[in-house]
Amino acid sequence: MTADIPRIAILGMGRMGREVDAAAQERGVEVVARLDVEDVADRATAIAALRGADVVIAFTVPDSAVADIDLCLEAGAPVVVGTTGWYEELDAVRTRVSMQGGALLSAPNFSLGVALMKALLERASGLLAGLDDFNVHITETHHVNKVDAPSGTALLLRDALAGSGRDIPITSIREGDVPGRHEVCMDSAYEQVIVSHEARSRRIFADGALTAALWLRGRTGVFTLDDVLGMERSCANSRCAVVGLRS
Repeated sequence: MTADIPRIAILGMGRMGREVDAAAQERGVEVVARLDVEDVADRATAIAALRGADVVIAFTVPDSAVADIDLCLEAGAPVVVGTTGWYEELDAVRTRVSMQGGALLSAPNFSLGVALMKALLERASGLLAGLDDFNVHITETHHVNKVDAPSGTALLLRDALAGSGRDIPITSIREGDVPGRHEVCMDSAYEQVIVSHEARSRRIFADGALTAALWLRGRTGVFTLDDVLGMERSCANSRCAVVGLRS
């Protein structure tokens, strides 16, 4: 019997695309297409290439993210999107994906550590609602070529703290070649609590995106990384507890 070897296509061959390519080779996943900006310009050829994949992984730029998703929909290929900075159009994209019976999984960050940080902050959010002495601030740092600011991850963390009832400011720093650093500071007059995450390599995002792509095979609908990790939240009295986290 022939082994079922997963087949992916990579859309965007920048630093993240190359990391996904390397991770796929290490995990025995076949890469059937590697498409960059100039390749997508020839729409018919790009669609033909994407149709040979079980799933597409897209790490491109904010301005092309929605067009990339539409391209995958036309090709009938499920797509995992790691591009950020386009979420104001997410509701309209979700509707199109659902109407066409497609599959989309998007996340501002594919790191398991960030998923854990988000879960911790959701728990802290309800606790902070009763602690008026604490102010909250988010600082995020990325490489100089990152286009969107604040980052999608910073916005994700801010949303996780929504139950605190606070207007939480975000400071964005762009320097060097930093893959990603996020810090949430909860500060009062006499004490300070800091929850932080630092990415030491872009490989964590590539591995997470590849795991998400393998999970998405054969599914239809619109998903997030929470679905892949099996995270569920049970909320009572504005206090959210994580009741499941599995890879």
